[in-house]
Amino acid sequence: SVRLGGGEDLNAIKKFWKTYKHGSWMVLYMVFYMLGFMIVESAGHRHYHVIHSVLDDMIPFNEYFVIPYMLWFFFVAGGILWFIFRCRNKAEYYKLASVLAIGMTVFLVVSCVYPNCQDLRPTEFLHHNMFTDLVAHLYATDTPTNVLPSIHVFNSLAIFYAVNESEQLQKYRVVRAGTGILAGLIVLSTMFLKQHSVVDVSMGILLSLAVQMCCDRVFAGEGRREREAVMENARR
Repeated sequence: SVRLGGGEDLNAIKKFWKTYKHGSWMVLYMVFYMLGFMIVESAGHRHYHVIHSVLDDMIPFNEYFVIPYMLWFFFVAGGILWFIFRCRNKAEYYKLASVLAIGMTVFLVVSCVYPNCQDLRPTEFLHHNMFTDLVAHLYATDTPTNVLPSIHVFNSLAIFYAVNESEQLQKYRVVRAGTGILAGLIVLSTMFLKQHSVVDVSMGILLSLAVQMCCDRVFAGEGRREREAVMENARR
């Protein structure tokens, strides 16, 4: 038999896999999504539909919003990891994973059939500081294409919904409130940094609500069965 530093190590690996194997589904999907996103980004369509709203011209550029914008990566990753490793109700994890997968898949499909872009970024900064440097780096690494609907908005709201609906986190009001505040700042940051149009944000919100409502219905019965199973195990 294979021994990795002893039988105890192998048993530990088996136990870890048995306990957290549900997380592999999300990991595999993220690999699929990143490959799909790279393909979409490098497609080089001849024509892109420019997304613009008159409201975009009324929103000023503000480099300080780069902070919540960057925190999005940790916010979403941290939320997913918590539901994989800490959430006792697996139905809540599967619901979050389903919401994220559906929304991001819709984004990839839209990007393929409706190539889009935005032309909102300032050509130069009125002043320079460490925040404008971060924005400049963001602009250099993130193309202004494939912006509809906003995945920053969609995923932030998905984490917000999941945290606030989690039975395990109901007593942690500060966590739930903080999640809502950060999600709101991330949504605003996409517009104040000129990364997304109001149209992108609106579509991200509408898509989030639609997917969330569908998954609420699908997982309503599953959540009830999960709670009953937890209660049964507790009695034993």
